[in-house]
Amino acid sequence: MIARLVRFAGVLLMLTALALTLAQEPERPVQTLVARWAPPPSDFIDLGGQLVHLRDEGPRNDPQPIVLLHAFGGSLHTWEGWARVLRQQRRVIRLDLPGNGLTGPWSGRYAGNDYAAATEARFVLDLLDRLQVPRAVLGGNGLGGEVAARLALLAPSRVAALVLVDASGITEPPATPPPLLRVARLPLWGWLGPWVLPHPFVTQALAAAYGHRERLAGEVVDRYFELALREGNRTAYAQALRDDQPGAAPYAALKLPTLIVWGGRDRLLPPAQAQRLQQAVAGSERVVIDDLGHLPQEEDAARSLVPVRAFLGLH
Repeated sequence: MIARLVRFAGVLLMLTALALTLAQEPERPVQTLVARWAPPPSDFIDLGGQLVHLRDEGPRNDPQPIVLLHAFGGSLHTWEGWARVLRQQRRVIRLDLPGNGLTGPWSGRYAGNDYAAATEARFVLDLLDRLQVPRAVLGGNGLGGEVAARLALLAPSRVAALVLVDASGITEPPATPPPLLRVARLPLWGWLGPWVLPHPFVTQALAAAYGHRERLAGEVVDRYFELALREGNRTAYAQALRDDQPGAAPYAALKLPTLIVWGGRDRLLPPAQAQRLQQAVAGSERVVIDDLGHLPQEEDAARSLVPVRAFLGLH
């Protein structure tokens, strides 16, 4: 019996080592990713030693540009469908938040920062100062929604309105997060994370974020996968999960026009949280799109943008 257990353990270790070897993905220098993921109109700004990937499009005389902030593990590309329409009438600024996309981990004078939403909000405010944007409409998905709300609380005179898309920070995280997040929260991931990223894990995590898996395009999976490999990002993801602050963000303190857009099939942040958010933000509007998931702006840009255009008075 003991001999069989020893043999089984040996085989298990061999299979584990093989799986880890096959799943290994080396980090990629940012320069190797630029050609595919940062063609024009992408730009890079050095903000205090932090290189920021952004796209700034539309009329420069817009007195209240629209600033769009992506979710955890995302990038500015998630807003492409919205930006394509909005930039025809409004200035649209979107960026890769630190620790994500081509912006990468904190560096320069920001080195050592945590990845809590409040810290990211202060950074976005610094960027708006650099871009000489005195007042803006902020839109955010997931973590980006919480960052937008915290920026509005930090500097209320700088924010004209909020568009919160399946925003985080309303209640505790879901009881059953997707497999990738469950694995990422394990202590072992702090060691393995920078070296291992199975492509199927990325596919599974994104499928959980879509209302209908069949709408998930292969190029979208490739984008998330390759940008996660940007040097330092996987380490930043692990730290961001450790920095995640439990409990609700102070949404009830918001006193400005707010639109809440939610996917009715959001498995990460269920639609009931949209109702709680509307109750917390006095005077806010809520729109639930029944068959979309956690990334409605990406899954169906046209339909998810309809209530936003109405909210902003665009035709």
